[in-house]
Parts: sequence; structure tokens; C-alpha cells
Amino acid sequence: MPSTRVAVVDDHQLVRIGLKQIIEAQSDFAWVGEAKNGREALALLRTTPCDVLLLDLSLPDMSGLDVLRQIKAHHESVATLVLSAYPENQYGLNVLRAGASGFLSKTADDGELCRAIRAAMRGGRYVSPELAEMLVSGLQGAPGEPRHSVLSEREFQIFCKLAEGKSVSEIAAKLFLSVKTVSTYRTRILEKMAMKTNADITYYAIKNNLLQ
Repeated sequence: MPSTRVAVVDDHQLVRIGLKQIIEAQSDFAWVGEAKNGREALALLRTTPCDVLLLDLSLPDMSGLDVLRQIKAHHESVATLVLSAYPENQYGLNVLRAGASGFLSKTADDGELCRAIRAAMRGGRYVSPELAEMLVSGLQGAPGEPRHSVLSEREFQIFCKLAEGKSVSEIAAKLFLSVKTVSTYRTRILEKMAMKTNADITYYAIKNNLLQ
């Protein structure tokens, strides 16, 4: 059986070294490359065959969610596992909606990481028991779910940029959308989350550890 080709995107060198050691210790995995930011990741995928990509959510040049969106658009055969120090109950649902093959906390051990990679390679999705329970409930806004779980993938993407202090015109340019479209999304986000201003969005994001 051919080895599963694995690459990693993380801006911390020690994390990349640690992940490489775990991958190379498995007889059915092959390490094929690494990147320290989003642009390097997309360049890597254009030149290097890869089956599973381990992607950090917090990158210095662009959001991991934006990178994931690009991967799903241009490298559909690559299974992406999101690794993050952020709470899975805050980000897990949104990265799955964005097309990730799983969400894994950076506190996971090597055994869990390898199980997640194998699940992704088989075309499945890897979720923790906690995240699985949230998915099974299937009720947006259900008790215990974060308020932002009512947002669609695109709404959440714009929500995060508003929380970072980006203007509507900046977001429009970044996402190749019209200013009017982004304004409409902003209005919808505020309505869904019962908020009035961008300051409310930023406060909520800080309180819920959503700012990267």
C-alpha cells in the first residue's frame, strides 16, 4: 500500500519539527513538505503531491480559514486537518463547514493525530467526542453551543475579519467581493447575533478566544 503523503503548515518551527518526527515514525506515512505561512502552503500544494495537510488556524499572513477555502477551491483532493490551540467548541463546527476533514487540538497526543490522518485519508472526518455531540445535536443555537454557530461559513469568515478591525472595503478587497455584498453580510451577522456594532463583534471574539 502506498504511503499517505503528509505536509504541515505552522508558523512555529518547533511544532513543525515535532510533527515531522511523528509522521516519519509511521510506516504508512511519508513526510512531503512544510510551510510556515499561508502563501507558502498554497505554493507547496501547487508543486508537491499531498494527501493530507495539517493546517494551523493561526498564521502570520492570512487566516487558516482563508487558506482552507483556497485549498478546497483549487486542491480538492487534499484532505485538510485543522490543528489549533483554540477551543474546538468555538472553531470546530466552522472549520468542518469550511470543508476540513477534521479539527484537532494541539494538546492531542501522537496516537490521536495518527488516527485523524488515517481517517482523513479514508475520506472520513475526524472529530472529538465533544465536537461529535455538537454535530449530532444539529440544532443551531442549541443550549451550550456558542452564539456564532448560527453563522454560515462565509458569514463566520467575514465575522472574524470584522473582529480584527478590518473595514468593509478592506474585507471586500481581500475576499474579492463587492463592498455592498460585504455590507449585506455584516448586517446579517449583526442581526443573527443580536449585536449593533463592530465593537460588539470584537468584544465577543475576544471573550470567546476567536481572535487569531
